[in-house]
Amino acid sequence: MSRSTIGVAARVLVAGACAGVTFAQSDQNPQTDDYVMPGVQPPVLEVSNDPYLPPTLVQSSPPAPGLSRGFGGVQVNVDANGNNILHDAANEPSLAIDPTAPNRMVIGWRQFDNIASDFRQAGNAWTNDGGRTWTFPGVFTPGTFRSDPVLDSDSSGNIYYSSLKGDFLVDTFISGDGGQHWGSPIPAYGGDKQWIVIDKTGGVGEGNFYQSWSTAAGCCGSRIFTRSTDGGQTYMNPITLPNSPVWGTMAIGSDGTLYLVGYDFNSGNVYCLRSTNAKNAGQTPTFQSTPVNLGAPFNLGGNCDPNPAGLWGQLWIAVDNSGGPYDGNVYIVASVDPSGTDPLDVRCAISTDGGVSFPTSTRVNDDSLASGHLQWFGTMSVAPDGRIDVVWNDTRDSNVCNKPELYYASSEDGGATWSPNVAVSPQWDSYLGWPQQQKIGDYYNMRSDLTGANLAWAATFNGEQDVYYLRIGDYDCNGNGIDDSVDLSTGISTDCNGNGIPDECDIAAGVLADANGNGIPDEC
Repeated sequence: MSRSTIGVAARVLVAGACAGVTFAQSDQNPQTDDYVMPGVQPPVLEVSNDPYLPPTLVQSSPPAPGLSRGFGGVQVNVDANGNNILHDAANEPSLAIDPTAPNRMVIGWRQFDNIASDFRQAGNAWTNDGGRTWTFPGVFTPGTFRSDPVLDSDSSGNIYYSSLKGDFLVDTFISGDGGQHWGSPIPAYGGDKQWIVIDKTGGVGEGNFYQSWSTAAGCCGSRIFTRSTDGGQTYMNPITLPNSPVWGTMAIGSDGTLYLVGYDFNSGNVYCLRSTNAKNAGQTPTFQSTPVNLGAPFNLGGNCDPNPAGLWGQLWIAVDNSGGPYDGNVYIVASVDPSGTDPLDVRCAISTDGGVSFPTSTRVNDDSLASGHLQWFGTMSVAPDGRIDVVWNDTRDSNVCNKPELYYASSEDGGATWSPNVAVSPQWDSYLGWPQQQKIGDYYNMRSDLTGANLAWAATFNGEQDVYYLRIGDYDCNGNGIDDSVDLSTGISTDCNGNGIPDECDIAAGVLADANGNGIPDEC
């Protein structure tokens, strides 16, 4: 499939802190939710009310029919035989891709071994065949409460896994082999609803690791941002941020400018923060703050809530680093509450001046303005050529708030217009499989490339909460902007082992050996 047709007919393919540092306690009582939205059920802080319970049955069953290799994606939280693990729950996934070998990916999630307990741990799985199969080796530090998994990679292909503990401090785990092995946890300050991003620009900030979190609970009160300039080994003393933004993500421009979006409890506004000096290791980052016009209030509740104890989605920020006509544009996507009877839409705020202002926003979903449908968990990523990809949970086909399908749309003109919306999953029920906690997490995670997007998401196709990988569009494991199937059919690439994957991708991911480095697998 060509890049220009992805949005029109999305084809689903199966595819420590420094030594001597003492952590301060949060200024807030960590048992008291600081999310102030009048009339709205607040999200629950990431604490456990139950002890760990082992699985009730060491038992598994095949994944739901048609999901393992077809419509709906590939289940990630599976046993050694690729089967669904019964009576557990998995949600809130995050995805990282090795840029040196894109077929190597890692997904992390909140793993509940027994849905009779809200005790969760740090689930993680890896793939080296582009998401066609996944290996779940077990959780990090078994018996330790962990939540809010957030993953990213550096330019060398190292994978970083940020993990929140029950004391509202964060550990960083690092893998140098695509998630097959991990180092020991590294203390990284932090707090509830943390997010990370790593500089891969090749500039002065190359390798910088940035982390922000919520003021609701954490190490350091109102100081909610830190940075590592040594590959996640040590972190600077956290600093405050203008407007104390929460529930948001971060992005990095091609010049190393750091962007951060979040919601301000005090004003009720969304703000975009940008720092031009965070990339400089010798300087304390400073930030400029800009209010964002999303065209409607962010994240307000309604009469029927598909995710009662969680968010209806995060605020997503991304930058066009393509060098094309929209280079430097900054985009913010979220599920918001428009005026009138329509309870929730996905909208995209657009800045054409590098995040200095956000004068316009556009509506991504194309159902009727007065439909009463919910579009929740709006999630965005931007491709290297500037295409904007967005997915969300949508109730337009069921008209029932807890029975959505996953929908997709894209924009190739800087967010001005959006492709016809396409359903890319069967319908599912967000009320199934709650593990003593009434939510399916707070976010999904997506990464775009030239021919499509890789998505980590959660749904209930097995009658319980599970994590899935979904490929939207065609595979492009060598990053040349051409579908892998076309590379093989035209002779651009070879397929020595007949697995449908170009040999150069199998070599890069370690599936095939190439001892002499001539680009031909040794077995051929």
